[in-house]
Amino acid sequence: MTHETPEPTAQWDKVFPQSDAVDHEKVAFRTRFGITLVADLYKPKDARGQSPALAVAGPFGAVKEQSSGLYAQTMAERGYLTIAFDPSFTGESGGEPRCMNSPDINIEDFQAAVDFLSVRDDVDPGRIGIIGICGWGGMALAAAAADPRIRATVASTMYDMSRVAAKGYFDSADSAEERNRTRASVAAQRTADYRSGVYAMAGGVVDPLPEDAPAFVKDYYDYYKTPRGYHPRSLNSNAGWTVIGGSSLINATLLGCIEEIGSAVMIVHGEAAHSYYMGRDAFARLTGDNKELVTIPGAVHTDLYDGGGKNAIPWDRLTGFFDTRLA
Repeated sequence: MTHETPEPTAQWDKVFPQSDAVDHEKVAFRTRFGITLVADLYKPKDARGQSPALAVAGPFGAVKEQSSGLYAQTMAERGYLTIAFDPSFTGESGGEPRCMNSPDINIEDFQAAVDFLSVRDDVDPGRIGIIGICGWGGMALAAAAADPRIRATVASTMYDMSRVAAKGYFDSADSAEERNRTRASVAAQRTADYRSGVYAMAGGVVDPLPEDAPAFVKDYYDYYKTPRGYHPRSLNSNAGWTVIGGSSLINATLLGCIEEIGSAVMIVHGEAAHSYYMGRDAFARLTGDNKELVTIPGAVHTDLYDGGGKNAIPWDRLTGFFDTRLA
């Protein structure tokens, strides 16, 4: 009902330049659902023995050639073996039909990445962390709550996708009536899709951009629809998700057990981000003295995708966090 999984390319097709300080290769691994995930692996050229490792994903609807790859390559320059992976049903990873998402499957994607890293001869299995960006920040916290092998987690410019799906932005649609209206709409779309044999699509960044678009929509456009971040496999850069794809998020509670995360967590968010309330509220629920909230003055949501031309990503803070927590 949707397009087929693309064959992984050996060509460098990232939205950021390749570093000459790290080695790069394509790798693949399987999830417990039998889906093959494709990832870019970045390794410091001078790495010897077993290295600490990081798995990176996000933003929600992006691909590894965008922000997650930049984070992975930069952290490899700083001494970590890293992978940036495409989640199930997206990018070069497997899963049919395409352009779907599932909270359970996406949390498993992170855990499968940890599986893959844990058995590599060049990785110290006791020193594995994860980075989740945007909607994958919430997925990262959920994965950290589920899997104690994850020793340290960074959630950067995070969304709680289940909160947004169930309550709307700023909890503006937090009522049973609104949720039931959404459920009815999705149910009707399922019938229509099944009848037509084609999944309706929605959610890609609007183009052309309306003059009266909210500021955060303009920020998304500036990343996903310009050479700064456009990528042909990115859902956000193009037609978006299937309309019915995220329906399970309405009934999910991604952050239900984050008070029980014993491992280290750093939440990094822009002070001017429309999503800041989600990072702030998630941090308030964390427990223990190994949790940090880093607020970047003046930064909007997408500034933490690639620095936004402002050097907004606090690379030294991230490196210090992982160096300490994965020691």
